[in-house]
Amino acid sequence: MLIRLLGAQLRPYRRLIALAVLLQLVQTLATLHLPTVNADIIDNGVLRGETDHILSAGAVMTAVTLLQIGAAGGAVYVGARVAMGVGRDLRSAVFARVQDFSVREMSHFGTASLITRTTNDVQQVQTLTVLALTVLVAAPLTCVGGIVMAVNQDPPLSLLLLIFVPLLGAVVGVIVRRMPTLYQGMQKRIDNVNRMMREQITGIRVIRAFVRDEHEQERYGGANRELMTVALRVGRLMALMMPAVILVWELATVTIIWFGGHRINSGDLQAGSLIAFLSYLMQILMAVMMTLFLLMQVPRAAVSAERVLEVLDTESSVVPPPASVTAPHSRGAEPGRLEIRGAGFSYPGAEEPVLTGIDLTARGGRTTAVIGSTGSGKTTLLNLVPRLFDATAGEVRIGGADVRDMDPALLARTVGFVPQKPYLFSGTVASNLRYGKPDATDDELWQALKTAQAADFVAALPEGLDAPVAQGGANLSGGQRQRLAIARVLVTKPDLYLFDDSFSALDYTTDAALRLALAEETGATGATVVIVAQRVSTIRGADRIVVLDQGRVVATGDHEQLMRDSHTYREIVLSQLSEEEAA
Repeated sequence: MLIRLLGAQLRPYRRLIALAVLLQLVQTLATLHLPTVNADIIDNGVLRGETDHILSAGAVMTAVTLLQIGAAGGAVYVGARVAMGVGRDLRSAVFARVQDFSVREMSHFGTASLITRTTNDVQQVQTLTVLALTVLVAAPLTCVGGIVMAVNQDPPLSLLLLIFVPLLGAVVGVIVRRMPTLYQGMQKRIDNVNRMMREQITGIRVIRAFVRDEHEQERYGGANRELMTVALRVGRLMALMMPAVILVWELATVTIIWFGGHRINSGDLQAGSLIAFLSYLMQILMAVMMTLFLLMQVPRAAVSAERVLEVLDTESSVVPPPASVTAPHSRGAEPGRLEIRGAGFSYPGAEEPVLTGIDLTARGGRTTAVIGSTGSGKTTLLNLVPRLFDATAGEVRIGGADVRDMDPALLARTVGFVPQKPYLFSGTVASNLRYGKPDATDDELWQALKTAQAADFVAALPEGLDAPVAQGGANLSGGQRQRLAIARVLVTKPDLYLFDDSFSALDYTTDAALRLALAEETGATGATVVIVAQRVSTIRGADRIVVLDQGRVVATGDHEQLMRDSHTYREIVLSQLSEEEAA
Protein backbone atom coordinates (compact mmCIF):
# COMPACT_ATOMS: atom_id res chain seq x y z
CA MET A 1 0.00 0.00 0.00
CA LEU A 2 2.75 2.42 0.99
CA ILE A 3 4.83 1.73 -2.13
CA ARG A 4 1.76 2.07 -4.32
CA LEU A 5 0.77 5.38 -2.76
CA LEU A 6 4.26 6.90 -2.85
CA GLY A 7 4.86 5.58 -6.37
CA ALA A 8 1.85 7.49 -7.64
CA GLN A 9 2.48 10.64 -5.62
CA LEU A 10 6.24 10.95 -6.31
CA ARG A 11 5.94 10.59 -10.09
CA PRO A 12 5.50 14.36 -10.74
CA TYR A 13 8.66 15.10 -8.71
CA ARG A 14 11.10 12.83 -10.56
CA ARG A 15 13.49 15.64 -11.45
CA LEU A 16 13.63 16.98 -7.90
CA ILE A 17 14.12 13.44 -6.58
CA ALA A 18 17.01 12.92 -9.02
CA LEU A 19 18.55 16.18 -7.81
CA ALA A 20 18.13 15.10 -4.18
CA VAL A 21 19.81 11.76 -4.94
CA LEU A 22 22.72 13.52 -6.67
CA LEU A 23 23.19 15.89 -3.71
CA GLN A 24 23.06 12.96 -1.29
CA LEU A 25 25.70 11.17 -3.33
CA VAL A 26 28.00 14.22 -3.26
CA GLN A 27 27.42 14.64 0.50
CA THR A 28 28.17 10.95 1.17
CA LEU A 29 31.39 10.93 -0.86
CA ALA A 30 32.56 14.09 0.91
CA THR A 31 31.72 12.61 4.31
CA LEU A 32 33.61 9.41 3.52
CA HIS A 33 36.66 11.31 2.28
CA LEU A 34 37.06 13.48 5.42
CA PRO A 35 38.44 10.77 7.82
CA THR A 36 41.05 9.78 5.20
CA VAL A 37 42.22 13.42 4.95
CA ASN A 38 42.26 13.64 8.73
CA ALA A 39 44.41 10.47 8.97
CA ASP A 40 46.82 11.91 6.40
CA ILE A 41 47.13 15.15 8.44
CA ILE A 42 47.93 13.17 11.61
CA ASP A 43 50.32 10.61 10.09
CA ASN A 44 52.14 12.80 7.58
CA GLY A 45 51.75 16.20 9.16
CA VAL A 46 51.36 16.22 12.95
CA LEU A 47 53.55 13.22 13.79
CA ARG A 48 56.29 14.35 11.38
CA GLY A 49 56.04 18.06 12.18
CA GLU A 50 55.31 18.97 8.53
CA THR A 51 53.48 22.30 8.88
CA ASP A 52 53.15 22.85 5.13
CA HIS A 53 51.50 19.45 4.71
CA ILE A 54 49.11 20.22 7.55
CA LEU A 55 48.10 23.52 5.91
CA SER A 56 47.69 22.06 2.40
CA ALA A 57 45.76 19.02 3.66
CA GLY A 58 43.75 21.27 5.98
CA ALA A 59 42.75 23.44 3.00
CA VAL A 60 41.54 20.32 1.17
CA MET A 61 39.66 19.23 4.28
CA THR A 62 38.00 22.66 4.55
CA ALA A 63 36.93 22.58 0.89
CA VAL A 64 35.52 19.06 1.26
CA THR A 65 33.67 20.12 4.42
CA LEU A 66 32.12 23.13 2.68
CA LEU A 67 31.08 20.88 -0.20
CA GLN A 68 29.55 18.45 2.26
CA ILE A 69 27.62 21.21 4.06
CA GLY A 70 26.32 22.67 0.79
CA ALA A 71 25.26 19.31 -0.58
CA ALA A 72 23.62 18.29 2.70
CA GLY A 73 21.71 21.58 2.95
CA GLY A 74 20.61 21.35 -0.67
CA ALA A 75 19.49 17.75 -0.25
CA VAL A 76 17.43 18.60 2.84
CA TYR A 77 15.84 21.58 1.06
CA VAL A 78 14.92 19.56 -2.05
CA GLY A 79 13.72 16.61 0.03
CA ALA A 80 11.55 18.85 2.21
CA ARG A 81 10.13 20.55 -0.88
CA VAL A 82 9.17 17.20 -2.41
CA ALA A 83 7.70 15.93 0.88
CA MET A 84 5.62 19.09 1.37
CA GLY A 85 4.40 18.79 -2.21
CA VAL A 86 3.40 15.16 -1.64
CA GLY A 87 1.53 16.17 1.53
CA ARG A 88 -0.26 18.96 -0.33
CA ASP A 89 -1.22 16.66 -3.21
CA LEU A 90 -2.46 13.93 -0.88
CA ARG A 91 -4.61 16.31 1.15
CA SER A 92 -6.06 17.75 -2.05
CA ALA A 93 -6.74 14.26 -3.42
CA VAL A 94 -8.47 13.11 -0.21
CA PHE A 95 -10.49 16.34 -0.03
CA ALA A 96 -11.55 16.03 -3.68
CA ARG A 97 -12.55 12.38 -3.16
CA VAL A 98 -14.58 13.20 -0.05
CA GLN A 99 -16.37 15.94 -2.01
CA ASP A 100 -17.59 13.23 -4.40
CA PHE A 101 -18.85 10.96 -1.61
CA SER A 102 -22.55 10.44 -1.11
CA VAL A 103 -24.08 10.42 2.35
CA ARG A 104 -23.60 6.64 2.39
CA GLU A 105 -19.80 6.86 2.12
CA MET A 106 -19.66 9.74 4.61
CA SER A 107 -21.58 7.64 7.13
CA HIS A 108 -19.27 4.66 6.51
CA PHE A 109 -16.05 6.53 7.34
CA GLY A 110 -17.35 9.08 9.83
CA THR A 111 -16.37 12.73 10.05
CA ALA A 112 -13.74 12.27 12.76
CA SER A 113 -11.94 9.51 10.84
CA LEU A 114 -11.92 11.53 7.62
CA ILE A 115 -10.39 14.49 9.46
CA THR A 116 -7.67 12.26 10.93
CA ARG A 117 -6.95 10.68 7.56
CA THR A 118 -6.65 14.10 5.90
CA THR A 119 -4.35 15.52 8.58
CA ASN A 120 -2.47 13.06 10.80
CA ASP A 121 -2.29 10.15 8.34
CA VAL A 122 -1.12 12.36 5.49
CA GLN A 123 1.46 13.88 7.85
CA GLN A 124 2.90 10.43 8.61
CA VAL A 125 3.34 9.70 4.89
CA GLN A 126 4.86 13.15 4.46
CA THR A 127 7.32 12.56 7.31
CA LEU A 128 8.40 9.24 5.81
CA THR A 129 8.92 10.93 2.44
CA VAL A 130 11.27 13.57 3.82
CA LEU A 131 13.16 10.92 5.80
CA ALA A 132 13.45 8.68 2.76
CA LEU A 133 14.80 11.46 0.56
CA THR A 134 17.37 12.54 3.17
CA VAL A 135 18.30 9.14 4.63
CA LEU A 136 17.42 6.37 2.20
CA VAL A 137 20.15 7.29 -0.27
CA ALA A 138 22.82 8.54 2.11
CA ALA A 139 22.57 5.78 4.74
CA PRO A 140 23.26 2.73 2.51
CA LEU A 141 26.01 4.58 0.64
CA THR A 142 27.60 5.68 3.90
CA CYS A 143 27.37 2.17 5.36
CA VAL A 144 28.84 0.42 2.31
CA GLY A 145 31.37 3.17 1.66
CA GLY A 146 32.37 3.26 5.32
CA ILE A 147 33.00 -0.48 5.33
CA VAL A 148 35.12 -0.21 2.17
CA MET A 149 37.14 2.71 3.58
CA ALA A 150 37.54 0.97 6.95
CA VAL A 151 38.85 -2.16 5.25
CA ASN A 152 41.22 0.05 3.27
CA GLN A 153 42.60 1.49 6.53
CA ASP A 154 43.21 -1.91 8.20
CA PRO A 155 41.70 -5.22 6.96
CA PRO A 156 42.33 -7.28 10.16
CA LEU A 157 40.67 -4.65 12.35
CA SER A 158 37.70 -4.54 9.95
CA LEU A 159 36.76 -8.08 10.94
CA LEU A 160 35.27 -6.56 14.10
CA LEU A 161 32.60 -4.94 11.90
CA LEU A 162 31.21 -8.41 11.19
CA ILE A 163 30.29 -8.57 14.88
CA PHE A 164 29.00 -5.11 15.74
CA VAL A 165 27.04 -4.11 12.61
CA PRO A 166 24.82 -7.26 12.66
CA LEU A 167 24.52 -6.91 16.44
CA LEU A 168 23.18 -3.36 16.09
CA GLY A 169 20.79 -4.47 13.33
CA ALA A 170 19.47 -7.34 15.46
CA VAL A 171 18.92 -5.18 18.57
CA VAL A 172 17.04 -2.45 16.72
CA GLY A 173 15.21 -4.96 14.49
CA VAL A 174 13.61 -6.56 17.56
CA ILE A 175 12.26 -3.13 18.54
CA VAL A 176 11.00 -2.26 15.04
CA ARG A 177 9.08 -5.53 14.64
CA ARG A 178 6.65 -4.57 17.40
CA MET A 179 5.80 -1.17 15.93
CA PRO A 180 3.11 -1.83 13.23
CA THR A 181 0.44 -3.21 15.57
CA LEU A 182 0.99 -0.40 18.06
CA TYR A 183 0.82 2.28 15.37
CA GLN A 184 -2.40 0.85 13.96
CA GLY A 185 -4.01 0.98 17.40
CA MET A 186 -2.64 4.48 17.91
CA GLN A 187 -4.29 5.84 14.73
CA LYS A 188 -7.65 4.33 15.71
CA ARG A 189 -7.44 5.95 19.14
CA ILE A 190 -6.61 9.30 17.53
CA ASP A 191 -9.83 8.85 15.51
CA ASN A 192 -11.71 8.24 18.75
CA VAL A 193 -10.26 11.31 20.48
CA ASN A 194 -11.13 13.49 17.46
CA ARG A 195 -14.66 12.11 17.40
CA MET A 196 -15.28 12.82 21.08
CA MET A 197 -13.75 16.29 20.84
CA ARG A 198 -15.98 17.11 17.89
CA GLU A 199 -19.07 15.77 19.65
CA GLN A 200 -18.40 17.74 22.81
CA ILE A 201 -17.65 21.01 21.03
CA THR A 202 -20.75 20.67 18.83
CA GLY A 203 -23.00 19.58 21.69
CA ILE A 204 -21.67 21.90 24.40
CA ARG A 205 -25.11 23.44 24.94
CA VAL A 206 -26.74 20.06 25.46
CA ILE A 207 -23.94 19.00 27.82
CA ARG A 208 -24.39 22.10 29.96
CA ALA A 209 -28.18 21.95 29.81
CA PHE A 210 -28.13 18.45 31.32
CA VAL A 211 -25.17 19.20 33.62
CA ARG A 212 -23.14 16.37 32.09
CA ASP A 213 -19.80 18.18 32.17
CA GLU A 214 -18.15 15.68 34.51
CA HIS A 215 -19.54 12.71 32.57
CA GLU A 216 -18.18 14.04 29.29
CA GLN A 217 -14.84 14.85 30.91
CA GLU A 218 -14.63 11.24 32.10
CA ARG A 219 -15.49 9.95 28.61
CA TYR A 220 -12.90 12.13 26.97
CA GLY A 221 -10.39 11.32 29.71
CA GLY A 222 -10.91 7.61 29.10
CA ALA A 223 -10.30 7.98 25.36
CA ASN A 224 -7.29 10.17 26.07
CA ARG A 225 -5.87 7.63 28.50
CA GLU A 226 -6.25 4.85 25.94
CA LEU A 227 -4.30 6.94 23.44
CA MET A 228 -1.72 7.78 26.10
CA THR A 229 -1.28 4.08 26.98
CA VAL A 230 -0.53 3.11 23.40
CA ALA A 231 1.66 6.18 22.87
CA LEU A 232 3.64 5.33 26.00
CA ARG A 233 4.24 1.80 24.75
CA VAL A 234 5.48 3.23 21.45
CA GLY A 235 7.57 5.79 23.32
CA ARG A 236 9.17 3.16 25.54
CA LEU A 237 10.18 1.11 22.53
CA MET A 238 11.61 4.18 20.80
CA ALA A 239 13.39 5.19 24.02
CA LEU A 240 15.24 1.87 23.93
CA MET A 241 16.67 2.75 20.54
CA MET A 242 19.29 5.31 21.55
CA PRO A 243 20.64 3.43 24.61
CA ALA A 244 20.94 0.28 22.45
CA VAL A 245 22.85 2.14 19.76
CA ILE A 246 25.10 3.88 22.29
CA LEU A 247 25.82 0.56 24.06
CA VAL A 248 26.83 -1.13 20.80
CA TRP A 249 28.85 1.93 19.76
CA GLU A 250 30.73 2.08 23.08
CA LEU A 251 31.42 -1.67 23.04
CA ALA A 252 32.69 -1.39 19.47
CA THR A 253 34.86 1.65 20.31
CA VAL A 254 36.44 0.01 23.34
CA THR A 255 37.09 -3.20 21.43
CA ILE A 256 38.62 -1.42 18.42
CA ILE A 257 40.83 0.80 20.61
CA TRP A 258 42.01 -2.29 22.50
CA PHE A 259 42.94 -4.25 19.39
CA GLY A 260 44.08 -1.14 17.52
CA GLY A 261 46.39 -0.15 20.36
CA HIS A 262 48.12 -3.53 20.20
CA ARG A 263 48.51 -3.20 16.43
CA ILE A 264 49.97 0.32 16.78
CA ASN A 265 52.35 -1.00 19.44
CA SER A 266 53.48 -3.74 17.07
CA GLY A 267 53.94 -1.24 14.24
CA ASP A 268 51.24 -2.77 12.01
CA LEU A 269 48.93 0.26 12.27
CA GLN A 270 49.40 4.02 12.35
CA ALA A 271 47.67 6.30 14.87
CA GLY A 272 45.93 8.32 12.12
CA SER A 273 44.57 5.16 10.57
CA LEU A 274 43.08 4.10 13.94
CA ILE A 275 41.38 7.50 14.33
CA ALA A 276 40.09 7.29 10.76
CA PHE A 277 38.88 3.74 11.44
CA LEU A 278 36.94 4.96 14.49
CA SER A 279 35.40 7.74 12.38
CA TYR A 280 34.31 5.20 9.77
CA LEU A 281 32.90 2.97 12.50
CA MET A 282 30.85 5.88 13.80
CA GLN A 283 29.62 6.64 10.27
CA ILE A 284 28.69 3.00 9.69
CA LEU A 285 26.80 2.68 12.96
CA MET A 286 25.07 6.05 12.44
CA ALA A 287 24.05 4.94 8.94
CA VAL A 288 22.64 1.70 10.34
CA MET A 289 20.86 3.63 13.08
CA MET A 290 19.37 6.14 10.61
CA THR A 291 18.23 3.31 8.35
CA LEU A 292 16.56 1.58 11.26
CA PHE A 293 15.05 4.88 12.39
CA LEU A 294 13.58 5.17 8.90
CA LEU A 295 12.31 1.61 9.19
CA MET A 296 10.65 2.56 12.47
CA GLN A 297 8.67 5.22 10.63
CA VAL A 298 7.70 2.80 7.86
CA PRO A 299 5.13 0.77 9.90
CA ARG A 300 3.26 3.89 11.00
CA ALA A 301 3.40 5.40 7.54
CA ALA A 302 2.24 2.07 6.06
CA VAL A 303 -0.79 2.06 8.37
CA SER A 304 -1.52 5.68 7.46
CA ALA A 305 -1.04 5.01 3.74
CA GLU A 306 -3.53 2.15 3.93
CA ARG A 307 -6.07 4.44 5.62
CA VAL A 308 -5.53 7.19 3.03
CA LEU A 309 -5.79 4.73 0.13
CA GLU A 310 -8.99 3.35 1.62
CA VAL A 311 -10.52 6.79 1.09
CA LEU A 312 -8.97 7.31 -2.36
CA ASP A 313 -10.04 3.83 -3.55
CA THR A 314 -13.63 4.21 -2.36
CA GLU A 315 -15.88 5.05 -5.28
CA SER A 316 -18.96 7.12 -4.63
CA SER A 317 -22.25 5.27 -4.94
CA VAL A 318 -23.51 8.37 -6.78
CA VAL A 319 -21.61 8.28 -10.08
CA PRO A 320 -21.86 11.01 -12.76
CA PRO A 321 -23.29 9.61 -16.01
CA PRO A 322 -20.85 9.03 -18.90
CA ALA A 323 -23.13 10.92 -21.33
CA SER A 324 -25.03 13.39 -19.19
CA VAL A 325 -28.15 15.40 -20.01
CA THR A 326 -27.14 19.05 -20.26
CA ALA A 327 -30.47 20.55 -21.36
CA PRO A 328 -32.57 22.06 -18.55
CA HIS A 329 -35.51 19.75 -19.35
CA SER A 330 -36.89 17.44 -22.01
CA ARG A 331 -38.80 18.96 -24.91
CA GLY A 332 -42.40 19.61 -23.91
CA ALA A 333 -41.79 18.84 -20.22
CA GLU A 334 -42.22 21.26 -17.33
CA PRO A 335 -38.77 22.44 -16.11
CA GLY A 336 -39.32 21.68 -12.43
CA ARG A 337 -41.75 18.79 -12.68
CA LEU A 338 -40.73 16.05 -10.24
CA GLU A 339 -41.74 12.46 -10.93
CA ILE A 340 -40.82 9.59 -8.63
CA ARG A 341 -41.77 6.23 -10.08
CA GLY A 342 -41.61 3.05 -8.03
CA ALA A 343 -38.61 4.36 -6.10
CA GLY A 344 -37.06 2.31 -3.33
CA PHE A 345 -33.96 2.62 -1.20
CA SER A 346 -32.08 0.14 0.98
CA TYR A 347 -28.88 0.60 2.94
CA PRO A 348 -26.19 -2.05 2.25
CA GLY A 349 -26.76 -5.07 4.47
CA ALA A 350 -30.07 -3.76 5.85
CA GLU A 351 -32.81 -6.33 6.46
CA GLU A 352 -35.65 -4.01 5.40
CA PRO A 353 -35.72 -1.22 2.79
CA VAL A 354 -36.19 2.36 3.96
CA LEU A 355 -38.45 3.18 1.00
CA THR A 356 -40.57 0.85 -1.12
CA GLY A 357 -42.54 1.56 -4.31
CA ILE A 358 -42.79 5.33 -3.92
CA ASP A 359 -44.87 7.07 -6.61
CA LEU A 360 -45.06 10.85 -6.42
CA THR A 361 -45.58 13.69 -8.88
CA ALA A 362 -45.00 17.38 -8.06
CA ARG A 363 -45.91 19.95 -10.68
CA GLY A 364 -44.63 23.46 -11.35
CA GLY A 365 -46.35 26.37 -9.62
CA ARG A 366 -47.77 24.07 -6.94
CA THR A 367 -46.74 23.00 -3.46
CA THR A 368 -46.50 19.32 -2.60
CA ALA A 369 -46.08 18.33 1.03
CA VAL A 370 -44.78 15.07 2.52
CA ILE A 371 -45.71 14.12 6.06
CA GLY A 372 -45.35 11.01 8.16
CA SER A 373 -44.28 9.70 11.53
CA THR A 374 -40.64 9.72 12.62
CA GLY A 375 -38.65 7.12 10.68
CA SER A 376 -41.15 6.86 7.84
CA GLY A 377 -38.49 7.80 5.26
CA LYS A 378 -39.38 11.42 4.51
CA THR A 379 -35.82 12.78 4.56
CA THR A 380 -34.46 9.77 2.64
CA LEU A 381 -37.10 10.34 -0.04
CA LEU A 382 -36.08 13.98 -0.41
CA ASN A 383 -32.37 13.03 -0.52
CA LEU A 384 -33.01 10.94 -3.63
CA VAL A 385 -33.88 14.02 -5.68
CA PRO A 386 -30.51 15.92 -5.54
CA ARG A 387 -28.72 12.52 -5.57
CA LEU A 388 -27.41 12.60 -2.03
CA PHE A 389 -28.44 8.95 -2.35
CA ASP A 390 -29.30 7.04 -5.51
CA ALA A 391 -32.52 5.06 -5.52
CA THR A 392 -31.85 1.31 -5.37
CA ALA A 393 -35.12 0.70 -7.23
CA GLY A 394 -37.28 2.76 -9.57
CA GLU A 395 -36.35 6.20 -10.85
CA VAL A 396 -36.48 9.90 -10.02
CA ARG A 397 -37.11 12.32 -12.91
CA ILE A 398 -36.93 16.11 -13.09
CA GLY A 399 -38.22 17.90 -16.17
CA GLY A 400 -38.63 14.53 -17.88
CA ALA A 401 -34.98 13.47 -17.36
CA ASP A 402 -33.73 10.82 -14.94
CA VAL A 403 -31.57 12.51 -12.30
CA ARG A 404 -28.94 9.79 -12.80
CA ASP A 405 -28.56 10.94 -16.41
CA MET A 406 -28.34 14.66 -15.62
CA ASP A 407 -25.10 16.60 -15.55
CA PRO A 408 -24.25 17.23 -11.86
CA ALA A 409 -23.90 20.98 -12.46
CA LEU A 410 -27.30 21.09 -14.17
CA LEU A 411 -28.88 19.10 -11.34
CA ALA A 412 -27.40 21.51 -8.80
CA ARG A 413 -28.82 24.51 -10.70
CA THR A 414 -32.22 22.86 -11.11
CA VAL A 415 -32.74 21.73 -7.52
CA GLY A 416 -32.59 24.06 -4.52
CA PHE A 417 -32.29 21.98 -1.33
CA VAL A 418 -32.62 23.24 2.24
CA PRO A 419 -31.61 20.36 4.55
CA GLN A 420 -33.06 19.45 7.92
CA LYS A 421 -30.07 20.98 9.72
CA PRO A 422 -29.14 24.24 7.94
CA TYR A 423 -25.42 24.92 7.88
CA LEU A 424 -23.82 28.33 7.44
CA PHE A 425 -20.15 28.84 6.63
CA SER A 426 -17.83 31.21 8.44
CA GLY A 427 -17.76 34.54 6.63
CA THR A 428 -20.48 37.14 6.23
CA VAL A 429 -24.20 37.10 5.55
CA ALA A 430 -23.51 38.12 1.93
CA SER A 431 -20.87 35.41 1.35
CA ASN A 432 -23.30 32.76 2.61
CA LEU A 433 -26.16 34.03 0.45
CA ARG A 434 -23.90 34.12 -2.62
CA TYR A 435 -22.70 30.57 -2.04
CA GLY A 436 -24.79 29.21 -4.92
CA LYS A 437 -24.62 32.34 -7.09
CA PRO A 438 -21.36 34.28 -6.60
CA ASP A 439 -22.41 37.08 -8.99
CA ALA A 440 -25.71 37.85 -7.24
CA THR A 441 -26.32 41.57 -6.69
CA ASP A 442 -27.18 43.16 -3.35
CA ASP A 443 -30.73 43.77 -4.61
CA GLU A 444 -31.13 40.05 -5.30
CA LEU A 445 -29.85 39.25 -1.82
CA TRP A 446 -32.29 41.64 -0.16
CA GLN A 447 -35.18 40.27 -2.22
CA ALA A 448 -34.33 36.73 -1.13
CA LEU A 449 -34.04 37.88 2.50
CA LYS A 450 -37.41 39.62 2.23
CA THR A 451 -39.09 36.44 0.95
CA ALA A 452 -37.39 34.38 3.67
CA GLN A 453 -38.58 36.86 6.35
CA ALA A 454 -34.95 37.57 7.24
CA ALA A 455 -34.60 41.12 5.89
CA ASP A 456 -35.59 42.78 9.18
CA PHE A 457 -33.05 41.06 11.41
CA VAL A 458 -30.25 41.38 8.83
CA ALA A 459 -30.99 45.11 8.40
CA ALA A 460 -30.85 45.49 12.18
CA LEU A 461 -27.29 44.13 12.28
CA PRO A 462 -24.67 46.93 12.41
CA GLU A 463 -22.86 45.68 9.28
CA GLY A 464 -25.98 44.52 7.41
CA LEU A 465 -25.03 42.12 4.63
CA ASP A 466 -21.40 42.32 5.78
CA ALA A 467 -22.28 41.13 9.29
CA PRO A 468 -19.97 38.27 10.36
CA VAL A 469 -21.27 34.71 10.53
CA ALA A 470 -19.46 32.22 12.75
CA GLN A 471 -18.75 28.66 11.65
CA GLY A 472 -22.04 26.78 11.43
CA GLY A 473 -23.88 30.03 12.18
CA ALA A 474 -23.15 29.63 15.89
CA ASN A 475 -23.69 33.36 16.53
CA LEU A 476 -27.26 33.18 15.19
CA SER A 477 -30.44 31.60 16.53
CA GLY A 478 -31.93 28.45 15.02
CA GLY A 479 -34.69 30.41 13.30
CA GLN A 480 -32.24 32.93 11.86
CA ARG A 481 -30.06 30.13 10.49
CA GLN A 482 -33.06 28.48 8.85
CA ARG A 483 -34.21 31.73 7.23
CA LEU A 484 -30.72 32.50 5.90
CA ALA A 485 -30.47 28.95 4.53
CA ILE A 486 -33.82 29.41 2.78
CA ALA A 487 -32.71 32.81 1.43
CA ARG A 488 -29.48 31.22 0.12
CA VAL A 489 -31.55 28.83 -2.00
CA LEU A 490 -33.95 31.59 -3.13
CA VAL A 491 -31.00 33.57 -4.53
CA THR A 492 -30.23 30.77 -7.01
CA LYS A 493 -33.85 30.70 -8.34
CA PRO A 494 -34.00 26.93 -9.07
CA ASP A 495 -36.85 25.17 -10.89
CA LEU A 496 -37.46 22.83 -7.95
CA TYR A 497 -37.37 23.74 -4.24
CA LEU A 498 -36.94 21.04 -1.59
CA PHE A 499 -37.52 21.98 2.05
CA ASP A 500 -36.69 19.23 4.52
CA ASP A 501 -38.44 20.32 7.71
CA SER A 502 -36.86 23.74 7.12
CA PHE A 503 -39.50 25.74 9.02
CA SER A 504 -39.33 23.83 12.32
CA ALA A 505 -37.44 26.57 14.22
CA LEU A 506 -39.82 29.36 13.12
CA ASP A 507 -42.75 30.63 15.14
CA TYR A 508 -46.20 30.16 13.62
CA THR A 509 -46.49 33.79 12.46
CA THR A 510 -43.11 33.80 10.70
CA ASP A 511 -43.82 30.33 9.28
CA ALA A 512 -47.11 31.49 7.74
CA ALA A 513 -45.63 34.74 6.39
CA LEU A 514 -42.67 32.89 4.85
CA ARG A 515 -44.89 30.29 3.15
CA LEU A 516 -47.15 33.03 1.77
CA ALA A 517 -44.18 34.99 0.37
CA LEU A 518 -42.65 31.78 -0.95
CA ALA A 519 -45.91 30.89 -2.74
CA GLU A 520 -45.93 34.30 -4.43
CA GLU A 521 -42.25 33.95 -5.43
CA THR A 522 -42.57 30.41 -6.84
CA GLY A 523 -45.96 31.07 -8.37
CA ALA A 524 -44.51 33.92 -10.42
CA THR A 525 -41.65 31.73 -11.73
CA GLY A 526 -43.63 28.49 -12.03
CA ALA A 527 -41.20 26.63 -9.77
CA THR A 528 -42.12 23.39 -8.01
CA VAL A 529 -42.09 23.27 -4.21
CA VAL A 530 -41.82 20.10 -2.13
CA ILE A 531 -42.01 20.48 1.66
CA VAL A 532 -41.27 17.81 4.24
CA ALA A 533 -42.57 18.77 7.67
CA GLN A 534 -43.60 17.37 11.01
CA ARG A 535 -45.82 20.34 11.83
CA VAL A 536 -49.32 20.04 10.37
CA SER A 537 -49.83 23.82 10.25
CA THR A 538 -46.89 24.07 7.82
CA ILE A 539 -48.34 21.70 5.21
CA ARG A 540 -52.13 21.81 5.62
CA GLY A 541 -52.44 24.49 2.92
CA ALA A 542 -50.40 22.56 0.33
CA ASP A 543 -52.00 21.74 -3.02
CA ARG A 544 -51.22 18.08 -2.49
CA ILE A 545 -50.19 16.17 0.62
CA VAL A 546 -48.42 12.79 0.49
CA VAL A 547 -48.60 10.63 3.62
CA LEU A 548 -45.73 8.21 4.28
CA ASP A 549 -45.83 5.31 6.69
CA GLN A 550 -43.00 2.79 7.09
CA GLY A 551 -41.46 3.80 3.78
CA ARG A 552 -44.64 3.56 1.70
CA VAL A 553 -47.14 6.08 0.36
CA VAL A 554 -50.40 5.31 2.18
CA ALA A 555 -52.49 8.30 1.07
CA THR A 556 -52.48 11.42 -1.10
CA GLY A 557 -54.80 14.38 -1.41
CA ASP A 558 -55.48 17.76 0.13
CA HIS A 559 -56.07 18.38 3.83
CA GLU A 560 -59.84 17.94 3.75
CA GLN A 561 -59.72 14.74 1.71
CA LEU A 562 -57.06 13.17 3.92
CA MET A 563 -58.87 14.10 7.13
CA ARG A 564 -61.87 12.26 5.73
CA ASP A 565 -60.20 9.27 4.07
CA SER A 566 -56.79 8.63 5.74
CA HIS A 567 -56.65 7.21 9.24
CA THR A 568 -52.84 7.73 9.39
CA TYR A 569 -53.06 11.39 8.42
CA ARG A 570 -55.96 11.99 10.81
CA GLU A 571 -53.93 10.51 13.69
CA ILE A 572 -50.98 12.81 12.91
CA VAL A 573 -53.21 15.88 12.73
CA LEU A 574 -55.13 15.13 15.92
CA SER A 575 -51.87 14.54 17.79
CA GLN A 576 -51.11 18.25 17.20
CA LEU A 577 -54.49 19.96 16.78
CA SER A 578 -57.94 19.68 18.26
CA GLU A 579 -60.94 18.61 16.14
CA GLU A 580 -62.02 22.24 15.77
CA GLU A 581 -58.53 23.42 14.75
CA ALA A 582 -58.15 20.55 12.30
CA ALA A 583 -61.50 21.42 10.68
